[in-house]
Amino acid sequence: MHIEPFGVEIWMNEWETKCEWNLAETCVESLTIDELLTLAGKNDADLSDLLSMKMTYGAIEGSMRLRRAICALYEKQKAENMVITHGTIGANMLVHKAMVSAGDRVVAVVPTYQQHYSIPASIGAKVHHLQLREDNGFLPDLEELRTLVTPDTKLIAINNPNNPTGALMDREMLEAIASIARAVGAWVLCDEVYRGTNQQGLGATISMADVYEKGISTASVSKAFALAGLRLGWIAAPREVIDAVSIHRDYDTISIGMINDHFATLALENSDKVLGRSQTITRGNLAILDAWVAQEPKISWVKPKSGTTALLKFDLPMTSRDFCIALLKETGVMLTPGSALNMEGYVRIGYANNPAILKEGLKLVSAFLAKQA
Repeated sequence: MHIEPFGVEIWMNEWETKCEWNLAETCVESLTIDELLTLAGKNDADLSDLLSMKMTYGAIEGSMRLRRAICALYEKQKAENMVITHGTIGANMLVHKAMVSAGDRVVAVVPTYQQHYSIPASIGAKVHHLQLREDNGFLPDLEELRTLVTPDTKLIAINNPNNPTGALMDREMLEAIASIARAVGAWVLCDEVYRGTNQQGLGATISMADVYEKGISTASVSKAFALAGLRLGWIAAPREVIDAVSIHRDYDTISIGMINDHFATLALENSDKVLGRSQTITRGNLAILDAWVAQEPKISWVKPKSGTTALLKFDLPMTSRDFCIALLKETGVMLTPGSALNMEGYVRIGYANNPAILKEGLKLVSAFLAKQA
């Protein structure tokens, strides 16, 4: 099976260990186990709970306690509508493999995580891109979507909040997309890995799985929950999807680790505290980034409304890759070139790391920009 090289992952693999100031990171600053225990009102004595845990496969679909904790993040989902996966990356892969066949029509917003157009294309699906544009706040043009979604459309792939732009679709827009899909009987896959990081209000927009009867939502504890090291995600979807996914899952997952299940459950049962920490970081850091952009004449943007990343448009006579490599070699600061996202002329910045790292990294980027013609 041929599949296109994964642009962002290739870039990260090449440079992530060679930088000093990582402003390409997309996770909220990662929690330690000690910090997680503190947020959950526990201490290291509670680690003794793990000593009697047998290292078997455990519950194949994920423990019932874990799935119930995930259900609390949704309005309508039940444990039987959940299956646990190897991160959101595993969840997305399983949905595309289970629900898309060769010849199917798939509509995917771009830019987005590359899985959502490269995997269906590798299966032999006819993938049609809905380009998100800066002049529309990087939100989908619903009229254009109506044109692209024809009666033979099998699946519409979106992500909310959007990676890399930080654009956020509200409930009204999600319901409009559901209406477009409903008219032709299409599934809607919504990658919601950054859900919980909104800049306003309680921090989370409604999930597509709760909006639409054929909505499929994927997420994990990696980004908003700051626990990427657990490699634990999930699919929330109608039982028809869960059953189809489970057939494929038996071939590449079996189950996630029991220790991963344990700590993810702990985080999700205390989601208010974990997400509260994440929102403090993302909201504070976005204010820092906003002030920086305002005083940089060579940089412009559409300010994110959620997520952990933003696209920065740069006004320099060089490609985004050349920009990022020159910046990294001169300053040690790592960004992600827009070319890895099919968005030349931009760079992606991750702003949810330690505020001190963000401030120092931006200071070095300013010095670099000041030297450019």
